[in-house]
Amino acid sequence: MRISVVGCGYLGAVHAVGMAELGHEVVGVDVDESKIALLNSGEAPFYEPGLPELLKDALATGRLSFTTDISAVKGAAVHFVAVGTPQRKGSNAADLTYVDAAVDALAPHLSAGDIVVGKSTVPVGTAARLAERVTASAPGAVLAWNPEFLREGLAVQDTLSPDRLVYGVPSGETGVAAASALDKIYAVALAKKTPRIITDYATAELVKVSANAFLATKISFINAMAEVCEATGADVTQLADAIGHDARIGRRFLNAGLGFGGGCLPKDIRAFMARADELGVDQALSFLSDVDDINLRRRTRMVELAREVCGGELAGKRIAVLGLAFKPNSDDVRDSPALDVATQLMREGAVVVATDPEAIETSRRLVPDLTLVPTPEEAAKGADAVLLLTEWQQYRELDPRALGYIVSTKAILDGRNCLAPAEWRSAGWTYRALGRP
Repeated sequence: MRISVVGCGYLGAVHAVGMAELGHEVVGVDVDESKIALLNSGEAPFYEPGLPELLKDALATGRLSFTTDISAVKGAAVHFVAVGTPQRKGSNAADLTYVDAAVDALAPHLSAGDIVVGKSTVPVGTAARLAERVTASAPGAVLAWNPEFLREGLAVQDTLSPDRLVYGVPSGETGVAAASALDKIYAVALAKKTPRIITDYATAELVKVSANAFLATKISFINAMAEVCEATGADVTQLADAIGHDARIGRRFLNAGLGFGGGCLPKDIRAFMARADELGVDQALSFLSDVDDINLRRRTRMVELAREVCGGELAGKRIAVLGLAFKPNSDDVRDSPALDVATQLMREGAVVVATDPEAIETSRRLVPDLTLVPTPEEAAKGADAVLLLTEWQQYRELDPRALGYIVSTKAILDGRNCLAPAEWRSAGWTYRALGRP
């Protein structure tokens, strides 16, 4: 099929490349000329494992192209809208400026029978509003909502082999036509028996934010238990192992530490609360405020731990920060707990030297006065404390004895509970972690 993808940021670029890999003819459109130039040259504008190779391959086949000219969507049967929905300035609500602009830009180029497919995470009720705009622009065109479930670092896999497909479509023949078009696009995944759920707009919109809210709640729950463990001398990692054996709870994402961040979970749960307030059901989601607060408290607690191991004073202390991205296998520092902690330490007067395998440039753009070095060894040289804040595999595998010769004081703060405490302590280190004795 011939497909257009409007918006070539993280979601749109990965989706466009993935659809071309599946054999479709794809044109990606974005207003950012520099981003389009990078993509057309075979370079991804962000770090995502596996994407550069697929991008180059897809461009070489001729099935994939990128442009700033919105008229290039003409002739495509299906148009994916994959633009961002950031948090609105001064509010918890989602900013729908880019979604509205994308649909408005598409409108003059739509024909009867075209399918416009929303991929962006939006407040419930958005699709119904946009559906009227699509139909008014081109009678016979139809809107569907097909939420994305990409995990940064695994986005290529999630695009090519999704764990489920959700179609929000209108009732009647137009909905059947929209679902049929999406079935053709995702034929490879459906042939692998990927679950497919066809529903109404509102349910499809709620799927993504509900999943994110549940995940955020699970993470914040175990971090709340970490606070209790610190007060009682219990070990939150052993606690998580024990309760995780309960099939009703499960062990996945029950890892205490610095908490969640990135461009999705924090802003999505806040936007969900804001939308609930608009709908008059704010009490139903009031618990998400606590989820958010618990998550943010973990960052403050890490700064407090750093102060403790530095003898009660951070001013003038040299702190090595290992990891800046909000999670490993990503260069995304949006609402990153690691970068937030590094910034808080700087405000306390600490001399912070930070490193990350992929997020140095993205961190520099946000915090230009942060000292950044390419390796953990350079960061740790002469350090009074080492903070592991993003669980990159190369940091998990650091040799505590070798690192001990570099630092000024053998003090390690494990912000992700991913190191072996006994190994570090046997090498002479003071080991501290969130929720562990």
